[in-house]
Amino acid sequence: MDLTVNLAPRHKIELRLRNPIMTASGTFSNGIEMSRHYDVEALGAIVSKGTTLRPRRGNDTPRTVETAAGMINSIGFQNIGIGALVREVAPIWARWSVPAIVNIMGETLQEYGQLAQRLEGVPGVAGIEVNVSCPNVEAGGMEFGQDPRQAAAVVREVAAHTSLPQIVKLTPNVADIRPIAEAVQAAGAQAVTISNTIPAIAIDVKRRQPVLGRIFGGLSGPAVKPVTLRNVYQAAGVIDIPITASGGAMTGIDVVEFIMAGATAVQIGTATFLDPAAPWRILEEFTAWCEAEGVSSVEEIRGVARRRD
Repeated sequence: MDLTVNLAPRHKIELRLRNPIMTASGTFSNGIEMSRHYDVEALGAIVSKGTTLRPRRGNDTPRTVETAAGMINSIGFQNIGIGALVREVAPIWARWSVPAIVNIMGETLQEYGQLAQRLEGVPGVAGIEVNVSCPNVEAGGMEFGQDPRQAAAVVREVAAHTSLPQIVKLTPNVADIRPIAEAVQAAGAQAVTISNTIPAIAIDVKRRQPVLGRIFGGLSGPAVKPVTLRNVYQAAGVIDIPITASGGAMTGIDVVEFIMAGATAVQIGTATFLDPAAPWRILEEFTAWCEAEGVSSVEEIRGVARRRD
């Protein structure tokens, strides 16, 4: 059975994965801790924590709260910064056979370019996931990913500073994800990630106050899967670059659904909070389903659920 997928088939540096199971940014740290307990090289790829130019301490606590069908988080992009990641983490990745993709976040177009440039030629870095769900401080705080022109501008800025494959992580906080997906493809993105968390809040009725230290957070987990599945389905109808689905996958069958909707790979995130071994379990379940159904490659089922008009 051939489970390999390619997230950058048109790029001079292809991004080949041994299988379609990836970890999602922010839920797996940078993979170092988990590598002491599990075989990270069995996965398709790992995605780093969201990385900024300078280290960030993150938001006030509490930062997470469990919901009926997932969780709300308000981590605040806590990370060690691009300098420490290049010095301390990338050399470890360079010893692994699994591709490591760095998720980057900027507050201005220039910051995205600077981050991309710092990653150019760094051993151990296989690609960049560009998070356009960040507020653009030069445009009144609107998320880059809410405006097709701004999202495309980020893609061009990153491409001007690196030769690495670029995956653009889109936001679900739009009326229609299709114009954004089309814009980043036209600007040169090799793939897109669909998508990010949905704005949410939880109230502590005993304290009569919001639970999270920063009041609002992002909802993830099984609750958002139908929304993510719809966005993948819609985007797959207007773009022809690979899609990595991110939002609510908890089982191997969830992975099958996302691929049938048009995804090439699937990121596992919130599931790891419930079960740290979730990515490996889900890979086993997906592989078992393919064997039982006589599926010999991921491409055989990709997009098969899409209505052919």
